[in-house]
Amino acid sequence: MTEQVARPVKIRTIGRRTDRADGVEKVTGRATYAVEHGVDDGVVDPLHLWLVQSTVAKGRVSAVRAEAALSHPGVVAVIDHTNAPRLHDTDNRELAILQDDRVGFRGQIVALVLAETLEAARQGAALVEVDQEVDPHEVELTEHNATYRPETVNPDMDTDTDEGDVDAAFAQADVVVDHTYRTPYEHNNPLEAHATTAWWESDGGDERLTMFDSTQGVHGVAQSLAPMLGLAPGQIRVRAPYVGGGFGSKGEAHAHVMAAVLAARTTEGRPVKLAVTRQQMFALTGYRTATISHIRLGASADGRLDAIEHIVQEQTSTIREFAEQTASPTRMMYAAPNRRTRHRLARLDVAVPSWMRAPGEMPGMFAQEVAMDELAVSCGVDPILLRELNEPDTDPETGLPFNNRRLVDCLRHGAERFGWAARNREPRATRDGEWWVGTGVASATYPANRMPGNAARVRSLGDGRYAVAIASVDIGTGARTVLSQIAADALDVEPSAIDLEVADTRLPAATVAGGSSGTSSWGTAIVAAAQRFRKDHGDSAEPGLETTATPADDPAEERLSFHSFGAVFAEARVNHWTGEIRVPRLFGVYSVGRVINPMTARSQFLGGLVMGLSAGLFEDSYRDPRLGHVVTQDLATYHVAAHADVLDVDAEWLEESDDTFTPMGSRGIGEIGIVGTAAAVANATFHATGTRVRSLPITVDDFSGADGI
Repeated sequence: MTEQVARPVKIRTIGRRTDRADGVEKVTGRATYAVEHGVDDGVVDPLHLWLVQSTVAKGRVSAVRAEAALSHPGVVAVIDHTNAPRLHDTDNRELAILQDDRVGFRGQIVALVLAETLEAARQGAALVEVDQEVDPHEVELTEHNATYRPETVNPDMDTDTDEGDVDAAFAQADVVVDHTYRTPYEHNNPLEAHATTAWWESDGGDERLTMFDSTQGVHGVAQSLAPMLGLAPGQIRVRAPYVGGGFGSKGEAHAHVMAAVLAARTTEGRPVKLAVTRQQMFALTGYRTATISHIRLGASADGRLDAIEHIVQEQTSTIREFAEQTASPTRMMYAAPNRRTRHRLARLDVAVPSWMRAPGEMPGMFAQEVAMDELAVSCGVDPILLRELNEPDTDPETGLPFNNRRLVDCLRHGAERFGWAARNREPRATRDGEWWVGTGVASATYPANRMPGNAARVRSLGDGRYAVAIASVDIGTGARTVLSQIAADALDVEPSAIDLEVADTRLPAATVAGGSSGTSSWGTAIVAAAQRFRKDHGDSAEPGLETTATPADDPAEERLSFHSFGAVFAEARVNHWTGEIRVPRLFGVYSVGRVINPMTARSQFLGGLVMGLSAGLFEDSYRDPRLGHVVTQDLATYHVAAHADVLDVDAEWLEESDDTFTPMGSRGIGEIGIVGTAAAVANATFHATGTRVRSLPITVDDFSGADGI
């Protein structure tokens, strides 16, 4: 493998609207997901697995009575902490299941039932009796218990930052906004529930584990499991040819993956299939922590910021720490010489929180952008002008120049397209029949991420065709399609001449499909391999020539600050009599470098906007503090935005190319669409009604007590 500096590619198909490479397989049902693989894929005579979960939030399992389950027709085995295979490393307590009798949260896996059929496994699990000793627990996030300071916040950012004399600046400010903003627990709900098929084989005494997993990163799964199982990563093969969404929840292995692996170790080579139910996902597969953001903005009378403070309180788990970087966008978004951010955690007896689309940026920018709207009102300044007044010359956090900061362009273009100039500045000034009507705006941002550790392989097939291989995972975003376009341009052929192979740990390494880093990281690796192939072999069409390369580190990231930006506009209508909320228009404008495929990109932007709308109006996971139980554990009680909730939603992007960041000129787009969207909706409801809502989701109850509603 060689390291290669990836130079900008000659653009032929990048930027062209191209049909999805896997579209036919998906719409015809031929795409096989994690538990759908059969004999052709080595899945012969599988057993089915069902999970038995704890019903207490903290305590110990004193007994597991499996007699009734084992006597049920079709049940093969019941596995618990007394007979489960032992792990070599148990430091990761989320994955180290069935290694002792401790219960760390409600819904923890306490037993497994293996059976010949899915129905028998489910019934067998219902027949398992688990005796549990109950210890006192704490599961509720409050301002009083979120006092623990983590060493870092996700992924490895500073927990706290300070610059200037913040308290003195607030004392001298003409205008101070000082409020608390809250976001609720939210659960990732991809269309495909988490699922795994696993089996063990022995090759000359060398154990090997093979898996089909619904994951966002096959190499990440192997690297997480290997030390715990006492294996080298090369002894684990993970494949994920088709994945039905993830939103971050499939970015790392969760306990159900280990459950399938341990169960398969007891079956003498028979594969084990496990599909997590929608209800079980609310306990086992990650979620976004609730957040409490205390924000102070200090400004001159004309709205120029002099001080910003963002103190965050959120939650982690006692069994494993995860700290959301909620205040991170506050550190770089607007100019102010005096700045302070803090993160504090409550360590609770709950499941481990994890990544959910735009972790940190989504809740953090909700708080900041509503606070900015409040500052605009207090200063009597248009919200767009206020943001323009506070544009920084350089990145306030790092001091580096921005490579391409076009927030103002997004705001101005969006305002023109949305009809912002016709807006009545006064809140509660526009009524259409029974509906108060308002508009709102919020900024969006997301860091441009390019992860190290990626490699790609190019092999000539003859007749002008090439096989390109990289272990990246397409979770439904269109990665197969855009990577084929990138490879085609790098090799100066049409995408139809590219045979792309992905999502297998036998292929060159690829980082996770997350952090809006996938296309940037994998595409750069493919360009590096293609350019190295041309350097090594020229234009030779001889079949069988092969080159594997990894891109060199980019020194530009040491001298420039790379971020994407956007502006979100919303129209909200609030019913005068009932307080019902409708959002008939939602529009986003983004600066993300060159868009590789307008069709898949628009899908990503619209999906992010809809998910942001969903967070703004609907999503709210409720945990019963008495039992530690997530009550809202299905799509009936945990509502996500559906067709009837989404009316006119649209997105555009600025024409540009960021050749300094990637050889394709692109930056990531997967997450920026959700950022700022809930704030734009909240600001629009304030403009409609004059009632300020500082907590998500925004509901009828927030307006039922308002004057005239």
